[in-house]
Amino acid sequence: MGEKMRTIGYLCPACRKQVIRDRSAFALAASGAVVACDCGKSTLTVDAEEQRFRLSVPCGVCGGEHTAVMDAAHLLEGKGVGLACPQTRQLCCFIGEPYEVEREMERLSLAVDKEVAHENGGDLFVDSVIMHEVLSELKEIAARPHGISCSCGSEKYRMEVRPTYVDLVCADCGARLRIEAATDEDLDRLCCNWTLQIRGK
Repeated sequence: MGEKMRTIGYLCPACRKQVIRDRSAFALAASGAVVACDCGKSTLTVDAEEQRFRLSVPCGVCGGEHTAVMDAAHLLEGKGVGLACPQTRQLCCFIGEPYEVEREMERLSLAVDKEVAHENGGDLFVDSVIMHEVLSELKEIAARPHGISCSCGSEKYRMEVRPTYVDLVCADCGARLRIEAATDEDLDRLCCNWTLQIRGK
């Protein structure tokens, strides 16, 4: 029988990507764990104490960082346990079996994407399924080397989500690339791209 594993998941507040990593229960109990996002801008830490764990979790919901203390049995056994953002009551971290973690992280990612759309003045997406698929595809493209860049040379950008499209905005020169997100054709068109480049000013 293989070593028992636990999966740790959170949403990076910097790049909004799901961060999901496996750690052995033995390693967690012995020395804790550090789980970092590939973007290098957020790190979740689990410190092992006698019969409990102290967690420091970057929050993809409010953008802050939360700490929590949890009994070892809760973290190492069962389907999983979640930590909620104290400000919004929205789940921000989940530790447990891989399927449970992936499902909760997908829910969190969609909830945060919708929240971003509301903040940007969009009431509802014209097609929530298409918008979710477009945002997922954009995250995949962004994870590739030079996945999203601007012709001005910058690779820093922000996303503005609207009911029917997503704008990628260069953080340095302010140029925009509009990604339509309302129909199957819009999704197919995006999926044809391995990388995306904003036309710089």
